[in-house]
Amino acid sequence: MVDLCIYNISNLYTMNPMFSSAENPLGKIENAAIAFQNHKIVFVGSTKDAPSADSTLDADQCIMMPGLVDCHTHAFYGGSRSTEFAARLAGVSYAEILEAGGGIHSTVRATRNGSEAVLLQSYKERLTQMIHKGVTTVEVKGGYGLSTESELRAHRLIKTHGLPISTVGTFLAHTIPVEWQNRRAAFVDNIINEQLPACREWIVAADVYCDRGAFTLDESIEILGAAQAMGLKIRAHAEQVTHTGIGAAASKMGATTVDHLERCTEEDVAIFAENGTVATLLPGAQLFLKDAPPPTALLREAGIPMAVATDLNPGSSPIHDLWTCATLSCLLQGLTIPEAILGITRHAGQALGYDNLGWLGDGSASDCILLRPPPGEPPIIESVIQHIGAKKIAMVAKNARIMSINTQLQKGWSDQSKPR
Repeated sequence: MVDLCIYNISNLYTMNPMFSSAENPLGKIENAAIAFQNHKIVFVGSTKDAPSADSTLDADQCIMMPGLVDCHTHAFYGGSRSTEFAARLAGVSYAEILEAGGGIHSTVRATRNGSEAVLLQSYKERLTQMIHKGVTTVEVKGGYGLSTESELRAHRLIKTHGLPISTVGTFLAHTIPVEWQNRRAAFVDNIINEQLPACREWIVAADVYCDRGAFTLDESIEILGAAQAMGLKIRAHAEQVTHTGIGAAASKMGATTVDHLERCTEEDVAIFAENGTVATLLPGAQLFLKDAPPPTALLREAGIPMAVATDLNPGSSPIHDLWTCATLSCLLQGLTIPEAILGITRHAGQALGYDNLGWLGDGSASDCILLRPPPGEPPIIESVIQHIGAKKIAMVAKNARIMSINTQLQKGWSDQSKPR
């Protein structure tokens, strides 16, 4: 007898390599069941082989898959950049806005000046929206404070929201703030010797924005090296606006992921493959900046795992829905549907350096979701990706605890206790 068994799942996409093959890349099991004991997965397989359980849930006509992992977001920020969106529509580039004191700088001012209560409330609302769309783990970067006091406050709030979603805190060296523009070396020193140590207890990784208007290659390597010496995982915003070489450099240093990659080269890709680096693709930024896609075919040919993330931020990718980005990765960047789904599950977990995320089976996290397909569509992942905004998240479970459940699905729930 186990604690919970969800059965009659029309299609369970495990993302588990043990169930996967060339013909079945997502490890799909039809008419499936999954069982949990002490918040751990103890069974994945056919409904006919499912164990008896104290509580059961009939998931007929539903899709099950691991909880989604959004592995690159800037979800903690203050203020609005809607007027800059209008300027970009009129032809002003993102880099030009940044260099004129807007972009990141305007959000820095709003975040520094925002009250803790207001910042936390808007941040929690963003996280709540993610939960209801099936995200169970999200990486959240700082980088809109750019001072020790403001970054420390941001990272403390990023981790202490109290919601049923795992947040992976990442320190981001985002750009040189206005007051340090003529003292770049001193600001790099400030990051290394003051900001990073102050934030260390709240973060697990460090990132750097190496590009036009932000940090140079040498500055970026120095910051990432210092973070690595502190025991932090490292990653980088790489080759987005201009090619800087940070993608290859960060990969050689052991970065778990390099992100954006619109302008990465064949030589870069070979280095990623050599070092086992994940490539995180951000189609929202490509869409909003009207940019070219990364070299998806080269990444695929080299066997590099491709993650997909929202890059949620108030300027260049104000997209709050990871499902939309999965669809966009297919339409704008040439990913296949299985690549897009792996990109928001198992490969996204790998990008964060966590091998237990984004798949279901022995040794995985006990995070899973149930979906109902768009109206009139079969319960298959292809219909979920094709249709934007029409799917319904029927259930979200975090650590095998049901956090939300659709009222129709509730009829098949044998335990009368309320979901958390």
